[in-house]
Amino acid sequence: MPIVETTDMKAALAPRARLLGFDLGTKTIGLALSDSSFMVASPLETLARTKFTADAETLRAIIKEKGVGGLVLGLPRNMDGSEGPRAQSTRAFANNMAGKFDLPITFWDERLTTAEAERVLINQADMNRKRRGEVIDKMAASIILQNFMDFMRSR
Repeated sequence: MPIVETTDMKAALAPRARLLGFDLGTKTIGLALSDSSFMVASPLETLARTKFTADAETLRAIIKEKGVGGLVLGLPRNMDGSEGPRAQSTRAFANNMAGKFDLPITFWDERLTTAEAERVLINQADMNRKRRGEVIDKMAASIILQNFMDFMRSR
């Protein structure tokens, strides 16, 4: 299935399918999962990145197990809205995923989500630096996915 515009994602999803949110880093992939009514995004896990083929197989198992019907990738734009090398890398990852999975894929602007996740983990969860490092990516993925679902519901 192709990469779709954010406004077309809801129509591209099968009924009761869930969304899988991504915070792509160079070393890790933070994952978050929605409920089937698109109300709540929950941090799922953080994968250590290896080669794309191995990562895709790990993701395939998660997608099957969790009943995922669509993918939302955080797009790391610069503060001025332009796209740099990290955004290009995310788009390349999405194109590779589109070739392996028959699921709709869309992007969501992820500016400041990691900073927001860190703030939440410090202020609300009172986590130390080591523990924050272990969960920050999946928390950022959860914020990306929640923001996207809030947008989807508002339309």
